[in-house]
Amino acid sequence: MDLALLGFLMVATFMTLIMTKRMTPLVALIVVPTAFALLAGFASGVGDMMIDGIKNLAPTGVMLLFAILFFSIMTDTGLFDPLVNRLLRVVHGDPMLILIGTVVLCALVSLDGDGSTTYIITIAALLPLYKRYDMNRLYLCCLLMTTSGIMNLTPWGGPTARAASALKLDPATLFLPLIPGMIAGLAALIALAVWFGRKERRRIGHVKANEPTAFTGMAVSQFPEARRPHLRWFNGALTLALIAGLVTGILPLSALMMLAFAIAMIVNYPQVAEQKERISAHAGNVLSVVSLIFAAGIFTGILSGTGMVEAMSKEVVGFIPPVLGPYMAPITAALSLPFTFFISNDAFYFGMLPILAEAGTHYGVSPMAIARASLMGQPVHLLSPLVPSTYLLVSLAGIDLADHQRFTLVPAAAICAVMTIVGMAVLAFPLVG
Repeated sequence: MDLALLGFLMVATFMTLIMTKRMTPLVALIVVPTAFALLAGFASGVGDMMIDGIKNLAPTGVMLLFAILFFSIMTDTGLFDPLVNRLLRVVHGDPMLILIGTVVLCALVSLDGDGSTTYIITIAALLPLYKRYDMNRLYLCCLLMTTSGIMNLTPWGGPTARAASALKLDPATLFLPLIPGMIAGLAALIALAVWFGRKERRRIGHVKANEPTAFTGMAVSQFPEARRPHLRWFNGALTLALIAGLVTGILPLSALMMLAFAIAMIVNYPQVAEQKERISAHAGNVLSVVSLIFAAGIFTGILSGTGMVEAMSKEVVGFIPPVLGPYMAPITAALSLPFTFFISNDAFYFGMLPILAEAGTHYGVSPMAIARASLMGQPVHLLSPLVPSTYLLVSLAGIDLADHQRFTLVPAAAICAVMTIVGMAVLAFPLVG
């Protein structure tokens, strides 16, 4: 059977199963690609493909494992209590201010270019507010993920670096014309936050910061025996040092997280029994995220190893009729939404983008325009079950991945459309080549 057709069927089957909740993402990521690899006649090599995919995602899995443990322990110690209390005073119990602040805070934190770090920091600061006022956490995840998708277009972000590398372009030159579209996207997100805020105002109204509520604060009430207020300055310095190390790249992310976790445990909980208790308290959270990462490695390993990704890319490009050739830039922007969702960024930018750029040159569309257009789908890309940081986000927020995908898909696609329209208007990439 044709590899491209099998690839499309595999992706469609996988998404249908998890969106309808007929199968958990963990099971679907393992069973669906294995079944299609066997159907395609790759029984003898499917094991090697799985191991290759797992190896590629192993550093990410290790990093997320120790990141969840480290920041969970920092929350247990009460490190974020002062920040939460200050935020409570600033927002004055207004859900709209909390939602607008979510976008602003995420945009600032996202400047480091790492989605996992962004989610860890922003969730630690904001989730207690959402819980205290009983706000809809789907709003939190929607705003955080979409904001991160916009800010991910910085030159040091993964997608822009991949596009520049794939087509041998200067990242700075590639990035600068995208700034108006990013600003427009953030403005649209602020408007979305205001709309969410109005809905929450109608539902829960204003809540005075000093009013008793059903929720008394995650960092305050959970595991009171684990609080270490006398070590707050040390824990704050350790967290800042970790973030500085992440930004400067002094060590690999996984190594930094492991070291920070070990130091935090030794200083805050010197007794072995205390350390075991802290690890056990967060083991469920860790297992749910890390197991999905390694399962996703099987999916991506088979998708690449069987050649399905390459076949799917060629099939899509070949399907574009010559009459639409001069419109390759907006076509590329439109294709970036589904394809960066269904396949990894690496597969799209290193496998499909060069083919799209080559097709564009035949119709007078520059590779630079194609590269910029290819970045427009990033807010939707982060909804993909193949993105490790997405599992971290929904796990920390305590919501279901399928619920997050259904809720956020339309707003994320709308933000992509806003950025694309502005990108064409400022000639970052032309409508017609």
